[in-house]
Amino acid sequence: MSLVATAVSKDYPTRSGPLSVLRGVNLELSRGEALAVMGPSGSGKSTFLHMLGTLDRPTTGEITLEGADPFALTERDLAAFRNRRIGFVFQDHHLLPQCSVLENVLVPTLVNRDTKPAETEAYARTLLERVGLGGRLDHRPAELSGGERQRVAVARALVLKPVLLLADEPTGNLDRTNAAAVGELLLELHRQENNILVVVTHSLELAKLFPRVAEVNDGALV
Repeated sequence: MSLVATAVSKDYPTRSGPLSVLRGVNLELSRGEALAVMGPSGSGKSTFLHMLGTLDRPTTGEITLEGADPFALTERDLAAFRNRRIGFVFQDHHLLPQCSVLENVLVPTLVNRDTKPAETEAYARTLLERVGLGGRLDHRPAELSGGERQRVAVARALVLKPVLLLADEPTGNLDRTNAAAVGELLLELHRQENNILVVVTHSLELAKLFPRVAEVNDGALV
């Protein structure tokens, strides 16, 4: 398996003792598999996504990606691991307003010494063509619609060809039409890139597009 979570739990300290958010969660996903994760607000689904993406550490349990335990790395090596192997799409696109569409997509490549600038720029241009923005490379985020900005964020997440693509409420700020388009785009690019895709969403419409759906409820992943 490419992504394995084993008996993962997450507690947060409070004055009255540890608050358990997730308890003994297990998950196995291989390249080419896609999973939508649903659950009520505060259930811990975003916390779980952040642990899969190494943005947060589990209290107990183990998460491995392609056989590697990222949490055994130094902070510097962990940041490099995350940059190279994991792509993120958030509810808010987090684009840099002063940068062009193409420059925004290339941001993750700036700290990666293994990339070749000419090759990564060519791939970024290809991605933007694939998400329907080939004619908007020099535009700034303010000149794009909400759906277009989120498509730029999807291209940025894929520019380093990550093994794992994570999306946290990627359609939450979009109207129904744009939400459907972004959801279908995520799955289309996932199939083309043969990566692992995990999406956290409140949207039943988005979840229905996925071959597998899980729910976080009462600290467990069902």
